[in-house]
Amino acid sequence: MSKHGKKFTKAQQSVEGVSNVSIKEALEKLKDATFTKFDESVDVAINLGIDASKGDQGVRGSVVLPHGRGKVPRIIVFAKGDHVEQAEKAGADFVGSEDLIEKIKNGWMEFDYAVATPDLMGMVGKLAKLLGPRGLLPNKKLGTVTLDVGSIVSELKKGRAFFKNDKQGTVHFSFGKASFDADKLQDNFNAFIKAIMSARPAVSKGKYLKKISVSSTMGPGISINPDDVL
Repeated sequence: MSKHGKKFTKAQQSVEGVSNVSIKEALEKLKDATFTKFDESVDVAINLGIDASKGDQGVRGSVVLPHGRGKVPRIIVFAKGDHVEQAEKAGADFVGSEDLIEKIKNGWMEFDYAVATPDLMGMVGKLAKLLGPRGLLPNKKLGTVTLDVGSIVSELKKGRAFFKNDKQGTVHFSFGKASFDADKLQDNFNAFIKAIMSARPAVSKGKYLKKISVSSTMGPGISINPDDVL
Protein backbone atom coordinates (compact mmCIF):
# COMPACT_ATOMS: atom_id res chain seq x y z
CA MET A 1 0.00 0.00 0.00
CA SER A 2 1.51 3.32 -1.11
CA LYS A 3 1.93 6.20 1.31
CA HIS A 4 1.64 9.90 0.59
CA GLY A 5 4.73 12.06 0.96
CA LYS A 6 5.28 14.61 3.71
CA LYS A 7 4.30 17.55 1.51
CA PHE A 8 0.96 15.98 0.57
CA THR A 9 0.28 15.03 4.19
CA LYS A 10 0.96 18.62 5.25
CA ALA A 11 -1.36 19.91 2.52
CA GLN A 12 -4.05 17.46 3.56
CA GLN A 13 -3.76 18.56 7.17
CA SER A 14 -4.15 22.18 6.10
CA VAL A 15 -7.63 21.45 4.70
CA GLU A 16 -8.83 19.12 7.43
CA GLY A 17 -12.26 20.19 8.62
CA VAL A 18 -12.77 22.30 5.48
CA SER A 19 -15.93 20.78 4.05
CA ASN A 20 -19.13 21.92 2.36
CA VAL A 21 -17.73 25.43 1.93
CA SER A 22 -18.22 28.17 -0.66
CA ILE A 23 -16.22 28.06 -3.90
CA LYS A 24 -14.38 31.22 -2.79
CA GLU A 25 -13.17 29.63 0.45
CA ALA A 26 -12.33 26.35 -1.29
CA LEU A 27 -10.15 28.10 -3.89
CA GLU A 28 -8.32 30.11 -1.25
CA LYS A 29 -7.56 26.94 0.72
CA LEU A 30 -6.57 25.08 -2.45
CA LYS A 31 -4.07 27.75 -3.49
CA ASP A 32 -2.56 27.83 0.00
CA ALA A 33 -2.17 24.04 0.00
CA THR A 34 -0.29 23.68 -3.31
CA PHE A 35 3.25 22.43 -2.88
CA THR A 36 4.66 21.26 -6.24
CA LYS A 37 7.28 23.04 -8.34
CA PHE A 38 5.12 22.91 -11.48
CA ASP A 39 1.95 24.90 -12.11
CA GLU A 40 -0.81 22.44 -11.23
CA SER A 41 -4.19 22.34 -12.93
CA VAL A 42 -7.24 23.14 -10.82
CA ASP A 43 -9.92 20.49 -11.26
CA VAL A 44 -13.54 20.02 -10.26
CA ALA A 45 -15.51 16.79 -9.93
CA ILE A 46 -19.30 17.01 -9.91
CA ASN A 47 -21.46 14.02 -9.09
CA LEU A 48 -24.77 14.53 -10.89
CA GLY A 49 -28.25 13.32 -10.11
CA ILE A 50 -28.56 11.33 -13.33
CA ASP A 51 -28.77 7.68 -14.29
CA ALA A 52 -25.62 7.44 -16.43
CA SER A 53 -26.74 4.05 -17.81
CA LYS A 54 -29.59 5.72 -19.70
CA GLY A 55 -28.78 7.44 -22.96
CA ASP A 56 -31.34 10.21 -22.47
CA GLN A 57 -29.67 11.28 -19.21
CA GLY A 58 -26.16 11.83 -20.54
CA VAL A 59 -24.61 15.21 -19.84
CA ARG A 60 -22.17 16.67 -22.32
CA GLY A 61 -21.38 20.07 -23.69
CA SER A 62 -18.77 22.79 -23.90
CA VAL A 63 -17.94 26.14 -22.37
CA VAL A 64 -15.70 29.07 -23.24
CA LEU A 65 -13.77 29.82 -20.06
CA PRO A 66 -13.34 33.60 -19.57
CA HIS A 67 -9.67 33.22 -18.64
CA GLY A 68 -8.81 30.02 -20.49
CA ARG A 69 -7.08 27.04 -18.92
CA GLY A 70 -3.58 28.46 -18.75
CA LYS A 71 -2.44 26.62 -21.84
CA VAL A 72 -2.98 27.36 -25.53
CA PRO A 73 -4.36 24.13 -27.04
CA ARG A 74 -2.85 22.49 -30.10
CA ILE A 75 -5.47 22.06 -32.80
CA ILE A 76 -5.45 20.03 -36.01
CA VAL A 77 -7.99 20.35 -38.81
CA PHE A 78 -8.95 17.81 -41.44
CA ALA A 79 -9.85 19.97 -44.43
CA LYS A 80 -9.31 20.65 -48.13
CA GLY A 81 -9.68 23.61 -50.48
CA ASP A 82 -10.77 26.99 -49.09
CA HIS A 83 -11.25 25.50 -45.63
CA VAL A 84 -7.50 25.03 -45.31
CA GLU A 85 -6.87 28.78 -45.48
CA GLN A 86 -9.74 29.45 -43.02
CA ALA A 87 -8.28 27.03 -40.50
CA GLU A 88 -4.75 28.39 -40.85
CA LYS A 89 -5.89 32.02 -40.46
CA ALA A 90 -7.77 31.05 -37.28
CA GLY A 91 -4.59 29.59 -35.80
CA ALA A 92 -4.81 25.85 -36.46
CA ASP A 93 -1.48 24.16 -35.70
CA PHE A 94 -1.72 21.59 -38.47
CA VAL A 95 -4.13 21.30 -41.42
CA GLY A 96 -4.34 18.40 -43.84
CA SER A 97 -6.35 15.46 -45.15
CA GLU A 98 -4.85 12.15 -46.29
CA ASP A 99 -1.39 13.24 -45.17
CA LEU A 100 -2.65 14.12 -41.69
CA ILE A 101 -4.53 10.84 -41.38
CA GLU A 102 -1.38 8.93 -42.32
CA LYS A 103 0.68 10.93 -39.83
CA ILE A 104 -1.70 9.95 -37.00
CA LYS A 105 -1.77 6.31 -38.11
CA ASN A 106 2.00 6.32 -37.71
CA GLY A 107 1.68 7.34 -34.06
CA TRP A 108 1.69 11.15 -34.05
CA MET A 109 -0.64 12.48 -31.33
CA GLU A 110 0.75 15.92 -30.49
CA PHE A 111 -2.57 17.79 -30.39
CA ASP A 112 -5.40 18.55 -27.97
CA TYR A 113 -8.37 18.95 -30.35
CA ALA A 114 -9.27 17.71 -33.81
CA VAL A 115 -11.69 19.48 -36.17
CA ALA A 116 -12.99 18.19 -39.50
CA THR A 117 -15.22 19.28 -42.35
CA PRO A 118 -18.19 16.93 -42.91
CA ASP A 119 -16.96 15.73 -46.32
CA LEU A 120 -13.79 14.28 -44.77
CA MET A 121 -15.42 12.40 -41.90
CA GLY A 122 -15.56 9.24 -44.01
CA MET A 123 -11.75 9.21 -44.06
CA VAL A 124 -11.35 10.51 -40.51
CA GLY A 125 -13.62 7.70 -39.29
CA LYS A 126 -10.77 5.30 -40.01
CA LEU A 127 -9.01 6.83 -37.01
CA ALA A 128 -11.92 6.16 -34.65
CA LYS A 129 -10.10 3.42 -32.72
CA LEU A 130 -7.13 5.73 -32.18
CA LEU A 131 -8.91 9.01 -31.49
CA GLY A 132 -12.18 7.82 -29.94
CA PRO A 133 -10.79 6.44 -26.64
CA ARG A 134 -8.79 9.67 -26.18
CA GLY A 135 -11.82 11.88 -26.78
CA LEU A 136 -10.15 13.38 -29.84
CA LEU A 137 -12.48 12.23 -32.63
CA PRO A 138 -14.29 15.17 -34.28
CA ASN A 139 -17.93 15.22 -33.24
CA LYS A 140 -20.83 17.07 -34.85
CA LYS A 141 -22.66 17.45 -31.51
CA LEU A 142 -19.64 19.24 -30.07
CA GLY A 143 -19.24 21.49 -33.07
CA THR A 144 -15.92 20.00 -34.18
CA VAL A 145 -17.42 18.63 -37.40
CA THR A 146 -18.33 21.77 -39.30
CA LEU A 147 -17.82 23.78 -42.47
CA ASP A 148 -17.11 26.85 -40.34
CA VAL A 149 -13.69 25.61 -39.27
CA GLY A 150 -12.38 29.12 -38.68
CA SER A 151 -14.91 29.87 -35.94
CA ILE A 152 -14.46 26.64 -33.99
CA VAL A 153 -10.65 26.88 -34.15
CA SER A 154 -10.82 30.46 -32.84
CA GLU A 155 -13.11 29.41 -29.97
CA LEU A 156 -10.89 26.50 -29.02
CA LYS A 157 -7.85 28.76 -28.99
CA LYS A 158 -9.69 31.22 -26.75
CA GLY A 159 -10.53 28.55 -24.21
CA ARG A 160 -13.56 26.54 -25.29
CA ALA A 161 -13.40 23.20 -23.50
CA PHE A 162 -15.63 20.13 -23.52
CA PHE A 163 -17.11 18.01 -20.76
CA LYS A 164 -19.20 14.87 -20.36
CA ASN A 165 -20.19 12.54 -17.56
CA ASP A 166 -18.47 9.22 -16.90
CA LYS A 167 -20.15 5.87 -16.16
CA GLN A 168 -20.70 6.89 -12.53
CA GLY A 169 -22.52 10.07 -13.47
CA THR A 170 -19.58 12.30 -12.54
CA VAL A 171 -18.11 15.11 -14.64
CA HIS A 172 -14.39 15.83 -14.24
CA PHE A 173 -13.16 19.16 -15.59
CA SER A 174 -10.04 21.35 -15.40
CA PHE A 175 -10.83 25.06 -15.16
CA GLY A 176 -7.47 26.77 -14.74
CA LYS A 177 -4.07 26.72 -13.10
CA ALA A 178 -3.03 27.11 -9.48
CA SER A 179 -1.10 30.25 -10.48
CA PHE A 180 -4.35 31.99 -11.52
CA ASP A 181 -5.79 34.62 -9.20
CA ALA A 182 -8.64 33.23 -7.10
CA ASP A 183 -11.06 35.64 -8.82
CA LYS A 184 -10.12 34.32 -12.27
CA LEU A 185 -10.53 30.73 -11.11
CA GLN A 186 -13.94 31.59 -9.69
CA ASP A 187 -14.99 33.26 -12.97
CA ASN A 188 -14.02 30.11 -14.86
CA PHE A 189 -15.76 27.89 -12.31
CA ASN A 190 -18.97 29.93 -12.53
CA ALA A 191 -18.96 29.72 -16.33
CA PHE A 192 -18.55 25.96 -16.11
CA ILE A 193 -21.42 25.61 -13.61
CA LYS A 194 -23.70 27.60 -15.93
CA ALA A 195 -22.80 25.25 -18.79
CA ILE A 196 -23.46 22.18 -16.61
CA MET A 197 -26.85 23.56 -15.61
CA SER A 198 -27.72 24.28 -19.25
CA ALA A 199 -26.81 20.70 -20.15
CA ARG A 200 -29.19 19.19 -17.57
CA PRO A 201 -31.30 16.45 -19.21
CA ALA A 202 -35.03 17.20 -19.27
CA VAL A 203 -35.76 13.80 -17.70
CA SER A 204 -33.43 14.36 -14.74
CA LYS A 205 -35.49 14.73 -11.56
CA GLY A 206 -34.58 15.69 -8.00
CA LYS A 207 -31.24 17.15 -6.92
CA TYR A 208 -29.01 17.65 -9.94
CA LEU A 209 -25.73 18.84 -8.36
CA LYS A 210 -25.24 16.19 -5.68
CA LYS A 211 -21.57 16.49 -4.71
CA ILE A 212 -18.85 18.92 -5.80
CA SER A 213 -15.17 18.92 -4.93
CA VAL A 214 -12.20 20.88 -6.20
CA SER A 215 -8.51 20.01 -6.06
CA SER A 216 -5.19 20.79 -7.65
CA THR A 217 -3.45 18.09 -9.68
CA MET A 218 -1.47 16.74 -6.72
CA GLY A 219 -3.46 18.18 -3.84
CA PRO A 220 -6.30 16.96 -1.61
CA GLY A 221 -9.94 17.47 -2.55
CA ILE A 222 -12.12 20.11 -0.90
CA SER A 223 -15.89 19.66 -0.94
CA ILE A 224 -18.13 22.56 -1.93
CA ASN A 225 -21.71 23.21 -0.91
CA PRO A 226 -23.73 22.48 -4.10
CA ASP A 227 -26.49 24.88 -3.00
CA ASP A 228 -23.95 27.70 -2.65
CA VAL A 229 -22.85 27.56 -6.29
CA LEU A 230 -26.43 28.04 -7.43
